[in-house]
Amino acid sequence: MIAVCPNPYRDNQLELTRKCISLLESAGISAVVCPVFAEPGDEVIPKDLPLVPLDRLENDLTLAIIIGGDGTVLRVVRTINIRPVPLLGVNLGTMGFMTSLEPEDIALVVKAARGEYRLSRRMMIDVSLYRDGEKILEDSALNDAYIHGYGDTIQLHAMCDGQTITSFGGDGIIFSTPTGSTGYSLSAGGPVVEPETDNIIVTPICAHTMVSRTFVLGPDRVASVTATRLHDRRAYLSIDGTVAADIHKDDVVTVRRSEKKVLFADLGAKSFYENTYEKLT
Repeated sequence: MIAVCPNPYRDNQLELTRKCISLLESAGISAVVCPVFAEPGDEVIPKDLPLVPLDRLENDLTLAIIIGGDGTVLRVVRTINIRPVPLLGVNLGTMGFMTSLEPEDIALVVKAARGEYRLSRRMMIDVSLYRDGEKILEDSALNDAYIHGYGDTIQLHAMCDGQTITSFGGDGIIFSTPTGSTGYSLSAGGPVVEPETDNIIVTPICAHTMVSRTFVLGPDRVASVTATRLHDRRAYLSIDGTVAADIHKDDVVTVRRSEKKVLFADLGAKSFYENTYEKLT
């Protein structure tokens, strides 16, 4: 089963989705439409198109074609959870680093549906939040996890395998995967890292110091950060763009490489370097 997963707020009247379905059907390949960020019956969804919620599909899903931006890709990843389903993104977003095709490349979906692609395996991170020594939250991220103040400067102390790596006051801190290195981490001054590598990237956000820098950690390291001083200020933990929890004083967030991997279908349309150069220049 192939799922076409459009963001109807990006794909107006699902025009590109219809073209994708038509191409697949002409090649004798059946597919279902699974909208993201909207439910059947929402006014942004055309009434004439049969739809299936992505989380109700059976486990025989062989490919997810995602029509939208990076946020749409992240939503699909969270919806299919850890099922080893290759993802193919068609970019209708602003940057679309996780999407390998542009709308003019839409005919290549037939090649992908036939399995003519290379699997690109992407690292995830496991994120845990501890309060008073008790784990109160656990989740995984493909892109990043970050702690951020609600408009206030907060004091943070970051460690790697129990050793201090930085301590500062600022807006927050980002823990990124290589896939997520071209997202918020890059905007905060972090490096661009090849997406198929295994590293944890630790990037301070607007640190109020002259010496705070990004750290690129090895895959077997365990990073952690403690909110050392908040006073009456508030902060939150976000995981892949979703606010997961409020942060209290002395809360500890740990980040490590996950055993989970996300699979992308690489059709070789553009290399990572070509794609990055075009989007960042």
